[in-house]
Amino acid sequence: MKPERLTRTVIYESEWVNLYVDQVMFPNGRVIERHHLLDFDHPAVVVFIEDEQGRVLFVRVCRYPTLRTDWEIPAGGMEAGETILEAAQREIREETGYQCQDYQQVYTYYPMNGIANKLFHIVRCKATECVVDFDANEVSEIRWFEKAEIRQMLKNKSIVDGPTLTALLLCL
Repeated sequence: MKPERLTRTVIYESEWVNLYVDQVMFPNGRVIERHHLLDFDHPAVVVFIEDEQGRVLFVRVCRYPTLRTDWEIPAGGMEAGETILEAAQREIREETGYQCQDYQQVYTYYPMNGIANKLFHIVRCKATECVVDFDANEVSEIRWFEKAEIRQMLKNKSIVDGPTLTALLLCL
């Protein structure tokens, strides 16, 4: 049993995100007249990268919505036609400059399933070598963190983005 969209009003549409107000009927017969939906055309990947010493690669990213610059696990939107692993490889190259191996898809989830259909795929891999410079338009720096440092960052509540927290929960 699934909810059924009865009507849709377009509030905003772009190549990145759409906003709709739907009239929705749920399986129990309840109708919500104005259900706001953030619609994303493309899923995203989050990539947990380890090196031979077991350190984890983070990127430092400035985020306008939260007015913060924080350490995060590399992540980004999938492009049309990309597989999950192709998107992971591209994001790693763009955000870190590294080449990796032993890719494993760990998990897939909806972080805001009450209001958005954004889908995240978590991938785990091992770094082999740095082959290019990272994209300085996306990332201000990269750094390998020891797992003890990451646990301290979690204790200090300095890691605040959901995809990073979820990847750490599942991969540490």
